[in-house]
Amino acid sequence: MIAVTEATAAAGALQRLSDEGVSIWLDDLSRTRIASGNLAELLATKNVVGVTTNPSIFQAAIGNGDGYEDQLADLALRGVTVEEAVRMMTTADVRAAADVLRPVYEATGGRDGRVSIEVDPRLAHHTKATIAEAKQLAWLVDRPNVMIKIPATKAGLPAITEVLAEGISVNVTLIFSLERYGQVMDAYLAGLEQAAERGHDLSTIHSVASFFVSRVDSEIDKRLTALGTEEALALKGRAALANARLAYAAYEEVFASDRWLKLVSAGAHKQRPLWASTGVKDPAYKPTLYVDELVAPGTVNTMPEATLDATAAHGVITGDTVTGGYAQARADLAAVERLGISYDEVVTRLEDEGVAKFETAWEELLAAVAESLESKGADAS
Repeated sequence: MIAVTEATAAAGALQRLSDEGVSIWLDDLSRTRIASGNLAELLATKNVVGVTTNPSIFQAAIGNGDGYEDQLADLALRGVTVEEAVRMMTTADVRAAADVLRPVYEATGGRDGRVSIEVDPRLAHHTKATIAEAKQLAWLVDRPNVMIKIPATKAGLPAITEVLAEGISVNVTLIFSLERYGQVMDAYLAGLEQAAERGHDLSTIHSVASFFVSRVDSEIDKRLTALGTEEALALKGRAALANARLAYAAYEEVFASDRWLKLVSAGAHKQRPLWASTGVKDPAYKPTLYVDELVAPGTVNTMPEATLDATAAHGVITGDTVTGGYAQARADLAAVERLGISYDEVVTRLEDEGVAKFETAWEELLAAVAESLESKGADAS
């Protein structure tokens, strides 16, 4: 009889998820996670094949200073600006993580083994500055398996196209609405078309479209609870899944079009849907809700470590839980609309709030680093 080790048990649900065509990426990064070997361990034992970061993640990692003391001291001695210090620290972490993930990148032909880093969120409504920042980040990290995260704001859409046209792989973030997701896919195809015109090898360009999940339920559930009717309460916890499933339906349509097939012949890869914000916000929900119920081939699920652990321990992976649910998904969103809850108003609010939250986290990170630089500069004088 074979003893079931903790690692074997953890691999069960996670392996089944991987076998269904879902790439598991970790939604977290810190210098201590890299230096301790924890990131490498997650690759070895929990099927992690990628990493995503955002301003909130770096604010949490760098804000407490753990692992960054020596670099902060050196930066203080050099008298660098706060913005330069933050860029040096965040790109160093992403570069180191990219090196850890390089074997996965090589083994999957660039499909996985990716590490994402986001442009300064204060640039979310400035197209040209976003493009310049994306190019600078790609240059600073200087690893083929980096992905530059660009928010799917109106100003972000042309930036996505231009950055892809430069041959840089892109993770499009903060997607909440089906309409905006359609625009993101169009921006991707346009970027590939322009990249081909400029002589880039399309087989080297990869992209994911980060469709946010749990925040949709948080906002709509709040409104359903306020209505308080039996019909309203029965719809709680269903809108986010419905929204994501219809996003996958849109993905299937676009990546079967004639326009796409022309790009395939030039070596292009599909822009995979990535399920983001997959940690449940409502403790009444199963912690693996947005994993178990969003299993579909050719997708990515980026999980905070708590969700990764919950999936390893309690995940119920039963195969594709997306493509057979389109009719119910449309019915669920239509039912929410009939109750007077505007889908368009909700997703617009979520996009605005998403940008604002990342801006706040970035400002808090800058403030923490400024304080550290000042302190270390005083110690050195």
